[in-house]
Amino acid sequence: ARVALLRQSTPDNRPVTQPGSRCRKRWRRAAGAPAASLHLRLYRNMDPSSQRLIVVLNCGSSSIKFALFDADASPLPHAPRWNGKVQGVGGSSPTYEDSAGERCPVALDREHPYTSALSAIRERIAAWLRGRRVAGVAHRVVHGGASFFEPTVVNASVIAQLRALIPLAPLHQPFPFKAMSLLLEQQPEVLQVACFDTAFHRTLEPVEQVLPLPYAAWQRGLRRYGFHGLSYDYMTYALPERHGALARGRVIVAHLGGGASLCAMRDLRSVTTTMGFSALDGLMMGTRTGALDPGAVLYLMEIEKLSLEEVGRILYHESGLLGVSGISDEPRVIVQHEGDDGERGERARLALALYVRRIVREIGSLMAVLGGLDLLVFTAGVGEHNAFIRERVCAAMAWLGVTIDAEANAEHRTTISRRDSAITVAVEPTNEEWVCARDAQALLQRRTC
Repeated sequence: ARVALLRQSTPDNRPVTQPGSRCRKRWRRAAGAPAASLHLRLYRNMDPSSQRLIVVLNCGSSSIKFALFDADASPLPHAPRWNGKVQGVGGSSPTYEDSAGERCPVALDREHPYTSALSAIRERIAAWLRGRRVAGVAHRVVHGGASFFEPTVVNASVIAQLRALIPLAPLHQPFPFKAMSLLLEQQPEVLQVACFDTAFHRTLEPVEQVLPLPYAAWQRGLRRYGFHGLSYDYMTYALPERHGALARGRVIVAHLGGGASLCAMRDLRSVTTTMGFSALDGLMMGTRTGALDPGAVLYLMEIEKLSLEEVGRILYHESGLLGVSGISDEPRVIVQHEGDDGERGERARLALALYVRRIVREIGSLMAVLGGLDLLVFTAGVGEHNAFIRERVCAAMAWLGVTIDAEANAEHRTTISRRDSAITVAVEPTNEEWVCARDAQALLQRRTC
C-alpha cells in the first residue's frame, strides 16, 4: 500500500488502524497537545502555516519512534514538541503511545505490519500538524559503511547504497528504507536526511579500525566501525553542560540498552569503542552474544551442523541475557528471580554476573587505552533506569577508588558518585532524536542560505 507519511491534512482513505472508539476520541482530543504547555502558549499566536517542523523517525525491527522539533528554533530545544511510537510491530498486540499520555492498542495489517505502522504514525502526525508544515524528515540509520560519515540528503542513489549495507546490521539496517522510499516517491519536495550511528567513530585511529585479518579484508571494507554514535554524539553536548571541563578529559560512556556498547572519549572525540564490524560485537546484550570466540561459531557449524541461518538466529536473537538466564532479555526482570530455587535462580544469578563482568572487563580495556578515567557515564534504557546494574559495576571498580552514593543511585540522579570517589560516576539520559533533528536543521539552513 502506498502511504504518504506526512500529509498536511487528514487523508480521505479509511485508516489502517482500528482502535476502539473511545481510544480514537482521546487521540483526537490530545493530538494538538505538546509535552510542555509553555511551549504551546508560545505558538498559539503564530500563523500555523509559518511554523516549520522537523520529524525524526527511528525505525527499528519491531518499533517505530517519532519526534517533532521546531525547525526554526535557535538553539534547538532538547525536548521535542511532541513524540511517540508504535511498538510491537509484527507481534500479536501492537500499541501506540505518545507524549500526550495516550496509549492504545492499534490494529496493523498482518501481511504488511510495517507499512501499516507507518500509516498509523502518518495519521497521528497529520492530525497534530493542524496547518503547520513539515520541512524535513531525519532518519536514524545504524550503518553508514565506509562511505557515509556525515548527515546525508536522501535520494534514490543513497537508498540503494545503504541497502547494500544490510548484511552488516541485519537487525536494524533494513527498516528506515521503507519510510525513505515512500516519502521520496510521494513527497519528494520534503528534505530527508540520513543520520548514521557509525559516523561518530570516524575519528578512530587506524589501529582501532583494522581487523587482524589479511590486509585485503581491510581494503574490501571489513573494519571496526563502532555503533551507537548518535547517542555518544549527544553526550558531547550534554556532558560539558553538566560536568564542565571534566567532560573533555578521559571519559567512558556506557550505552546499555537492548543493544549495548562502551565508548572511550577524549576531548569529546571517540578514541575506541567495544562494538566493531557489526552490532554483534563487544558487550553481552539482551539477546546478542557480544564478543565471542570465532572458534565457537565454527564448532556450531562444523560439528553441530547448524546452518548459517540457524547460527545467525542464535547469535542475534537467542543469546545474551535471554540465552543464559532462560527468563528474559531485561535485567530488571531477571533480578527478580535471583533468589529462586534450583536451576532457575542459578541461571538468573549467572546471567547478571556475566553481564556485569563483561562491562567491567571492557571498562578496564578502554581505561588502558585512555591512560586512566575521569568520568564514567551510564546511559540508555538499562544504564539510565537500572540502579542495581550501576551499583554492581561500580562495586567491581572499588579498587580504583570508585564510591557511589546509594541514595543518589537509587534516585537516578545525574551524579551518583560520592565526593571522595576517585572517578566521577554519572547518569545522563540519551537523546538520539535531538541529534538527528539538529543535523536536519543544519541542512535546512544551508538550503535557505
